[in-house]
Amino acid sequence: MQIFFTKSFKKDYKKLPANIQKAVEKQLGWLLENPDPPSLKLKKMQDPRGIWEVRITRGYRFTFQIEEDAYIMRRLGTHDILRNA
Repeated sequence: MQIFFTKSFKKDYKKLPANIQKAVEKQLGWLLENPDPPSLKLKKMQDPRGIWEVRITRGYRFTFQIEEDAYIMRRLGTHDILRNA
């Protein structure tokens, strides 16, 4: 699988504290290596577009879609981003 980042995801990432950025990178690595480890808390959102959510920390998440052999990273941040995933 490949990872592609939307402009929104990149913008969200730049706003995060360094420790959260590091946690995002760790979770992205896990996603590429094994998309279903318990630490990801991976779940499909109730959205007709097929958006998935991954837990970064207790308060932070990122969302993505799967298209063929690629993960499209959509949004990143606190629970509020899930409303605008």
